[in-house]
Amino acid sequence: MSLHGMTIFITGASRGIGREIALRAAQDGANIVIAAKSATAHPKLSGTIHSVAEEIVALGGQALALQLDVRDEQAVAAAMQQAAEHFGGIDILINNAGAINLAGVEYLAPAKYDLIHQVNTRAVLVCSQAALPYLKKSRNAHILNLSPPLNLDAKWFAQYAPYTISKYGMSMLTVGMSQEFKHYGIRVNSLWPRTIIATAAIEFSLGGAELLKRGRKPSIMADAAHAMLSSQDPELTGQLCIDEEILTAQGMTDFEQYRSQDSTEQLMIDLFVNE
Repeated sequence: MSLHGMTIFITGASRGIGREIALRAAQDGANIVIAAKSATAHPKLSGTIHSVAEEIVALGGQALALQLDVRDEQAVAAAMQQAAEHFGGIDILINNAGAINLAGVEYLAPAKYDLIHQVNTRAVLVCSQAALPYLKKSRNAHILNLSPPLNLDAKWFAQYAPYTISKYGMSMLTVGMSQEFKHYGIRVNSLWPRTIIATAAIEFSLGGAELLKRGRKPSIMADAAHAMLSSQDPELTGQLCIDEEILTAQGMTDFEQYRSQDSTEQLMIDLFVNE
């Protein structure tokens, strides 16, 4: 099924995975709401809500650029209303905005703990609540959270438990909302990459430019998200999916096309994913 004419509200869509998902949907002729904090150019990072809007229109989609801090529930509600009024409804919500901090309990400042939980777990709740009245009216309502499978191996908690808890909280909301909203016909799923994705978050927050050689392009997540969102399978809900597994089920066998750079270095498996 095509996403043509559907309205997709994407948080954190000014760059990285969110931008790539937006551009993929634009190829179908979807209406995209780019909701992110980046309204003006960043000195180190490329992309703003306005530059992505221009890219979407060039690909055949329709765009609405909204500056939004997902920690502000009143601003989120206002943005959802503006999006729905502009495009005549909301069909899909993609909770892509995220904050990463891999410090352990000993060294993580409480304010930073609050930040990662507000931007990760809490924003899923706030955005989903605000989108719910509009999603109830859609024939293809879907919430997609960018969060991992629930892997309780102690190694994922040993060094950065606060971040792990914030991302697992998103996934637990996926499972919960999939059941809570099932009678409305709203599907709720999560998507996570098997390998690290070459984005600014990886480059500046984790390991620098050298790490990008071991990652894949954001387009693999965009293609997997498109496959999930365009599926009409009513049973595809409450799932914590991996990008490569989704595309393999679609018949894809060549994943070399997604390498971020022409490199022979071994790809790095992402956090929370078993080797």
